[in-house]
Amino acid sequence: MNNEVFYNISKIIERDSKSTTYKYALLRGVIDIIQDNSPYITFVENRIQIPTGLLVEKWLLYYYPILQSQTSIPQINGEINLAFSSQFSKLILDYEDRGGFSAFYNDLKNKGIPKDLQSEFLELTKKLRDTITKMPMKYIGRSISNDFYSIFNYESQRLKRYSNIDIETLIKGYGTFSIPLEYYEAFKILGSFINGQDSILFKWAQFSVNASGNNLSVDKVLNEVLKSPITERNIAESKKLYKDILKKEGKVFCVWTGRSISNYDIDHLIPFSVWKNNDLWNLLPSDSRINNQKRDKIPTPEIIERQKNLILDYWGIIFESQSKRFQKEIQVALLGNHSFSSWKNIGIYQLQNSCNYLIENRGFEGWKI
Repeated sequence: MNNEVFYNISKIIERDSKSTTYKYALLRGVIDIIQDNSPYITFVENRIQIPTGLLVEKWLLYYYPILQSQTSIPQINGEINLAFSSQFSKLILDYEDRGGFSAFYNDLKNKGIPKDLQSEFLELTKKLRDTITKMPMKYIGRSISNDFYSIFNYESQRLKRYSNIDIETLIKGYGTFSIPLEYYEAFKILGSFINGQDSILFKWAQFSVNASGNNLSVDKVLNEVLKSPITERNIAESKKLYKDILKKEGKVFCVWTGRSISNYDIDHLIPFSVWKNNDLWNLLPSDSRINNQKRDKIPTPEIIERQKNLILDYWGIIFESQSKRFQKEIQVALLGNHSFSSWKNIGIYQLQNSCNYLIENRGFEGWKI
């Protein structure tokens, strides 16, 4: 990796086409996937390959609150609607009486899209896929090269019939895209800065403010753009579910010390402030005092190795009680393309890998007792 790559990224952000927010959404999505250390990232020669469905998921999460907002937040110059506005607005309207943004995300990630909404959901996600691959992927890099698809390559795939439509459908059925290895390395190292308030998100907000004729504030736009589908209520419900399961087990042991405890916290193994992940595998019982010491620190691979038997015990308890949810969550977050049959070994390995990545590459503080 050389300085030219960083210079090119700067040029892409500053000089490539700015008629819509598509460019920002594509770069933000790729960086978020890389920063999440997705287990679906694979290396092919001098490029890295990622399921396009993961980008579709990101765009669903980025644009849902924007299009749902009561305040008009322009995303395009010279036209009224984005390419997928009509399909997206219909889905948003259908979810108004079903729980809104959070309910939609829960269906996408866990329950599956309701049967009566599957047709319009597929229409929307196909439109998102086509928009992503035929617009920003095609044109990004034109400030550097006159060639189309100069950075992104896309390989399409025929969508199979699925009885259940959810996040795995997007991952398995919408093809793959790739970027050069040197861009992956740059995004891995500097992604959190590029995706920070002073760059892509901030410029996204600035675009909307300018497009509104300065009738909006950057703060107002950022508040909508950064809205998360996971609420405090969702976190509380997951923790209550976990505690209800533990009550049936009798004794509870602190996952970090192994000591029997009567009063305990349900700890996010990888802190929620670092990774907005409320999966059951990421929730573990911890002594309140120990949890207070850990706070937003990242468990080191060493402490995970030391406590892996207890971690696996808790994962096993959750699997027995919530098998479908557990399997789906751990498959997407940790196992990736690996078979679920090897979930114990691969799950622990990828957990260690993700924590090590957060400590060594992203600079978060490591934690061990």
